[in-house]
Amino acid sequence: MAAIKCIGVLTSGGDAPGMNAAIRAVTRSAIYNGFTVKGIMRGYKGLVTNEIVDFRSRSVSNIIQQGGTILKTARCKEFQTPEGRRAAYDNMVAAGIDALVVIGGDGSLTGARIFAEEYNVPIVGLPGTIDNDLGGTDSTIGYDTALNTIMDAVDKLRDTASSHERLFFVEVMGHTAGYLALNSAIATGSEAAIIPEMETEVDQLAELINHGFRKSKNSAIVIVAENPATGGATGLAERVKKEFPEYDARVTILGHIQRGGSPTAKDRILASQLGEAAIEALLDGQRNVMIGTDNGKIVYVPFAKAVKHDKGINRSMLDLVKILSI
Repeated sequence: MAAIKCIGVLTSGGDAPGMNAAIRAVTRSAIYNGFTVKGIMRGYKGLVTNEIVDFRSRSVSNIIQQGGTILKTARCKEFQTPEGRRAAYDNMVAAGIDALVVIGGDGSLTGARIFAEEYNVPIVGLPGTIDNDLGGTDSTIGYDTALNTIMDAVDKLRDTASSHERLFFVEVMGHTAGYLALNSAIATGSEAAIIPEMETEVDQLAELINHGFRKSKNSAIVIVAENPATGGATGLAERVKKEFPEYDARVTILGHIQRGGSPTAKDRILASQLGEAAIEALLDGQRNVMIGTDNGKIVYVPFAKAVKHDKGINRSMLDLVKILSI
């Protein structure tokens, strides 16, 4: 295999706070190690449409504190087709890019795995998603910031909830994973977390109302992970209206507010460490791996394992919500 001289970096899928810190770390670590760097705009779309720019050290000045991603991100249908990937590969070769660092969530890393297999491109992934749902890593870039954003919003909501006798359902992101819901429920002292991992085991709403929502509490806040199966917070509030009409249920959907904002110290540090480790991995001849952390140590996780969603939820944390909400 030819030696790597030029590294391309892109962000893909949903943006996450800390992506800019990762772009900065990848760019500067690459330059420090003698590589040239190209920034690819709008994720895989930019590879397909040839939006590739030269990156220098100053290209990433003053971005560590910014939310979002300076490289922008987009969904890309074309990249899901063999023709689209062929165009992406041709543009990459024409730009002189020998290896890629892809920052994104499971869809982005799945795309990276297919691309690497088809064209034998060395690719290293970084876990950039607020959902914290990638396997093999303790935390993903953006998760801590999103958690703090939710905490801040729910703290404000509690002031108004306790002024009225109401049941508040707060919907957070995390389509197939309840990490944000569960941990923000603990951080905000919420009465319950309704999460996808538990939906097949118990009727979480009935359990909450029959056991958890006592008359001595004049208001309750329940954190709900967005979930097509339960209809999310709106679906649950409608059920309350039908089955438990004595409760006044209100819904707050935090939506994209959770993706924004300046990254926390924790996310900036994680993104910086992982970004530098991505370059070390390429120097080391690694490919088709996501860089993660396991108990604070850098680990290389094969793409196939990273996107498996087999992290599992910590049952003792679920019990903790229950114990502390009495």
